[in-house]
Amino acid sequence: MSLLALLFLALFLSRSSSLDTLSASQSFKDGDVLVSGGGKFAFGFFSPGDSRRRFVGIWYAALPVQTVVWVANRDNPLSDTSGALSIDVWGDLVLHSQNGSALLWSTNVSSTLVARSSSPIVQLLDSGNLVLYADADKMFVRWQSFDHPTNTHMPYMKFGVNKTSGLNWSFTSWRSYDDPQPGNCTYKIDTTGYPQAFLYKDGKPHFRVGSWTGSHWSGIPEMTNTYILGISFVNDEEEVSFTFSTRNSSFTTIMVINETGTIQPLNWIDESRMWAPLYTGPRDPCDIYNQCGPNSNCDPDITSQYMCLCLPGFEPKSPTNWYLRYTADGCVRKKGASICQSGEGFKTIPNVKIPDTSASLVDMSLSLTECKQACMGNCSCMAYASANDIGAGSGCFRWHGDLVDIKTFSNAGQDLYVRVDATELGQHSKKTIQKIMAALAALFLLLLVSFLLIIKRRRDSWRAKLQDQMAKLDTDLPCYDLSFVAAATDNFSIANRLGTGGFGTVYRGVMSDGTEIAVKRLSEGSGQGDEEFRNEVNLIAKLQHRNLVKMLGFCLQNKEKILIYEYLPNKSLDAFLFDESKKSLLDWRLRFDILMGIARGLMYLHQDSRLRIIHRDLKASNVLLDSAMQPKISDFGMARMCGGDQSEGTTNRVVGTYGYMSPEYAMEGLFSVKSDVYSYGVLLLEIVSAKKISSHHEETSSTNLVGHVWELWKEGRCVEIVDESMDVDDPQSLSEMLKCIQIGLLCVQELPRDRPTMSMVVFMLGNDRVLPLPEQPAYTMKKSNMGPENSTSDGAASVNQATISIVEGR
Repeated sequence: MSLLALLFLALFLSRSSSLDTLSASQSFKDGDVLVSGGGKFAFGFFSPGDSRRRFVGIWYAALPVQTVVWVANRDNPLSDTSGALSIDVWGDLVLHSQNGSALLWSTNVSSTLVARSSSPIVQLLDSGNLVLYADADKMFVRWQSFDHPTNTHMPYMKFGVNKTSGLNWSFTSWRSYDDPQPGNCTYKIDTTGYPQAFLYKDGKPHFRVGSWTGSHWSGIPEMTNTYILGISFVNDEEEVSFTFSTRNSSFTTIMVINETGTIQPLNWIDESRMWAPLYTGPRDPCDIYNQCGPNSNCDPDITSQYMCLCLPGFEPKSPTNWYLRYTADGCVRKKGASICQSGEGFKTIPNVKIPDTSASLVDMSLSLTECKQACMGNCSCMAYASANDIGAGSGCFRWHGDLVDIKTFSNAGQDLYVRVDATELGQHSKKTIQKIMAALAALFLLLLVSFLLIIKRRRDSWRAKLQDQMAKLDTDLPCYDLSFVAAATDNFSIANRLGTGGFGTVYRGVMSDGTEIAVKRLSEGSGQGDEEFRNEVNLIAKLQHRNLVKMLGFCLQNKEKILIYEYLPNKSLDAFLFDESKKSLLDWRLRFDILMGIARGLMYLHQDSRLRIIHRDLKASNVLLDSAMQPKISDFGMARMCGGDQSEGTTNRVVGTYGYMSPEYAMEGLFSVKSDVYSYGVLLLEIVSAKKISSHHEETSSTNLVGHVWELWKEGRCVEIVDESMDVDDPQSLSEMLKCIQIGLLCVQELPRDRPTMSMVVFMLGNDRVLPLPEQPAYTMKKSNMGPENSTSDGAASVNQATISIVEGR
């Protein structure tokens, strides 16, 4: 679509409030266009590619490349521009040639309904769904395009079968790139046996997308990457269906069944002005249905010419054909195999697309162990596998016939357990041991030679790097050897793991003198790099305050960067505050003491320590609690040190967490002690309400907690934000809560000069003085069509409140 057309569309949208609807009294001719309310989709007549024939369909209105997602009259195209749409007397949307001589297409729902519609209307929604309503009040849907897909699967459109109504939500390719008539490729769910998705070509299975594993189709392990898409699968008495949605409103994603016989999820890239494939299937010969015949396994990564391998205990049915690369006959049990005899068992085939489940038995109530027992107890059972691969796996597939269409993945897939007799089980074990021993011997020789050649060079390199890193550290803290830290944490055992985050993993440890410690082992991909590590070691050793976490030492050896702190058994504040089962343990007196302790710790950083420190990443997860529930501020990797008379600075490297970051810092890179005051104000409101900053409040116009509290303040309803687990009947406690809310709003005021210092905050918390009225806080306006999970610089935290590593300031 040209820029001129886009400008015209925008102008037309601004002048028409009913551009997305068509009523029974209106006619709709070639050249007319319906545009969805948000301007995302258009409905009208079009000619695809180089064709001159006219079709009625839906396409993306604002993309520069016309992308048609639905076609009405794909079986009956118009040869000219004489077509006209209307709502007939029976309430159906119909397409005629303009002289009315031929009915080319109809929604055809009047025959299934007893009564006519009184005032039906058609509306194009911003989801791309064309809906025919029975009446103008839109209470009853007579028909919708989402129930009659063509070749494109769109977000929130169902794919599957409705067992009650008989609707089959399947997709059929175009005949060619410029011919929307039904092609020879169909994508649908087969409900024979356990439901599976298939791509059919010329009516025959072409690519078995597979059964649902609990997280993805078994033939597309790439679906486990859910950064872009959210997915849902339903299998109950009413329907079997699959739907997807985009996790970010800025993503434009569809899945197309191409006329070439492929399935392609596509994502629109604005920068390149084109659709980029997320995946293409079939992607290799092993994806073609039953490529190697029954009882065989197809492995596309085998370096020899043979992709097809018989399963353990099987041999080619026709050895001559097999070695001539004709594998359709597949494999059969080896001659003389004794199934259902003593000593038999199962051979594990890892990382596979499990066989066709059309004829399998499924029992979702069985564990994997029970599944094995059930298969072993039936002599006709050929193999078994888990029906759900989430966690430890659950549910049971059992096959009592040929195993068809198995494929090996390089680093994904499920485990298939194939039944073999005692002879095969013993031979396999012996061969496996021999192969392992030979491989280990060769590997040992190779490693020994390599080790002797490079050990000196690496040792010298490590020593030089360690000396360079130590030279950059200005601290009196002890530097511990890696072997000491490993011994204290039982070699970083899982049992001692306290938590894992973007920075790495924290372990509980015990020093040789019995002192408990917390060991933060920074990962190589951590957002806390060399600069943050040095910053924390250099700063925290010089800080001594009861409300700051105490560092006991560090380890800097090889590639390891490790920080050692005092052990605080109650972990972080957010573990209590945002847990429905634990937040009641924080009564108001304890919460007030925590607020006061955090404020005193910040006041010490800002004015009482010999260094003026701006923390820059204060949040609930960075406040730790000792055995007496006293707060201690932690994580100084992002902190900045200022001179004794300096209280602000500028940076191009903006770090911190959205929602807690002050506006001048997030947008312009300007930081000061007032930046920490803003973060404290957000944290104060979280502690009073037990709600996260990213909490979304539909009943108000705010996009986060700060905005919500501000609106309640203006209306004199602040008590509504107080955590319901606290006692508001106590007048003294309620008065303190309301005072704290007012102090929190003073701290998050938009202009830094309006915010109090931390010494003023400590004074206000500890005294009953009249407080000033707060001004408008930052980040209170709601963004249209955007939830908290999509917010960026408007201050709402991300879903996991991830720390921002680098944001370029303007």
